[in-house]
Amino acid sequence: MFLGIDLGTSAIKLLVINESNSVLAESNISLDVSRPHPLWSEQEPNQWWIALLEGIEDLKSQISLSDLKGIGLSGQMHGAVLIDKNGEVLRPAILWNDGRSVKECFELENSVPDMHHITGNLAMPGFTAPKLIWIKKNEPEIFDKIWKVLLPKDFLRFKLCGEAISDMSDSSGTLWMDTAEREWSEIMLKATDLTRSQMPQLVEGTSLGGVLRSELVKQWGINSTPIIAGSAGDNAAGAVGIGAIKPGSAFVSLGTSGVYFVVNPLFLNNPKQGSHAFCHCIPDTWHQMGVILSASSCLSWLSRILKQNEGELISILESSPFKPGEVMFLPYLSGERTPHNNPNAQGVFFGLKHEHGTKELTQAVLEGVAYAFGDCQKILLDAGSEIDEVSLIGGGSKSHLWAQILASILERPMIRHESSEMGPAMGAARLAMLANNNGTIDEICKRLPIKEVIEPNLSFVSRYREGQVRYRKIYRQLEEEF
Repeated sequence: MFLGIDLGTSAIKLLVINESNSVLAESNISLDVSRPHPLWSEQEPNQWWIALLEGIEDLKSQISLSDLKGIGLSGQMHGAVLIDKNGEVLRPAILWNDGRSVKECFELENSVPDMHHITGNLAMPGFTAPKLIWIKKNEPEIFDKIWKVLLPKDFLRFKLCGEAISDMSDSSGTLWMDTAEREWSEIMLKATDLTRSQMPQLVEGTSLGGVLRSELVKQWGINSTPIIAGSAGDNAAGAVGIGAIKPGSAFVSLGTSGVYFVVNPLFLNNPKQGSHAFCHCIPDTWHQMGVILSASSCLSWLSRILKQNEGELISILESSPFKPGEVMFLPYLSGERTPHNNPNAQGVFFGLKHEHGTKELTQAVLEGVAYAFGDCQKILLDAGSEIDEVSLIGGGSKSHLWAQILASILERPMIRHESSEMGPAMGAARLAMLANNNGTIDEICKRLPIKEVIEPNLSFVSRYREGQVRYRKIYRQLEEEF
């Protein structure tokens, strides 16, 4: 059996699968985010470890872990976990959706003119490198004590095996990697006054990335020492979890944030438009992403405001004949990455009238998030990506109506799979199988069974094309106000 661990922002998810990819047990432990100041977003790394141990106990109450052969890790990307020489955490981790380091991004762009070519990405506040420049300027006593900088999932690895190791997909999101060469960049490290010795060892996601500490093997009741896979960032792991491993395979993730992910055979980038070019966790493969910082979280926000649960809101929308809406919504509740790279962007309802109510606000939110994905798709295509098929994953994918809106705006069929909500944790478990030499990539990373294919509604397409133009125009006109 193989264990997949997915460290998200709001929860840590664990699942155990057998060699046939069948789920034997799973657990979900909630996590909290601290926002002590505007634009800040932090978590205590040791709380992740406590939650992981709680999840293991939950799994042990369901099944025996005695035959566990391998562990795979997936996690929220970009977070900065700072470790001293004694292995202790120096401060709370600064997360992917933290926006404090805007000035530091400009400094990094100016200090390394070749940065876009090296990393394939713009300097954005969410990335790890600008966070460390901020630390050096604002918390120099912390900066001077740094022994290692670890990504969130790799902090859990450090606790599991005692080694500082990371994979190439997750590390691509630091801005310290030469992404085409799949190696740390001395130029980028020097620009942040860090050294290679302060970085974890790099391995492929399918390779060996440590072994479980002997005391944990004993505590968890395991017969032999499990290996730990190189593993992956959450989106690359999600791709492996649904079988998106071939060039042209793509998925849209309707999670707390939103991701449009496409697999590439080569290193392709379009950083000036806000797309991300990262290593995939599969060897000799890369991927591009467009990222929106608020996706299904926009519907959760509206649900809290209107004091109705999300299912009720969608049911209200589904209870009458549907057509493209007039009210527009910019879903920038946490700022935005693709294509604007603007942490100060804000959410907007536009076009409200007296007769508008819950139904219209809900529809505007669903369509606004879909228009944001439309922006992402344009950027990916402009960068040279070829998109063959698009799967839909994440919590928001459960809504047939939202899938229909996305299909009509993106003008592509949306494929929903069985058990797609397990994506990153399933991908992590599959990577554990690969690191354990339990089969080939094609054998293990099979596409999940298709539950449904949602085609675009052709009668809506022209209206949504007009809506996409209007959506972009509203942002341009309000940009200075943000």
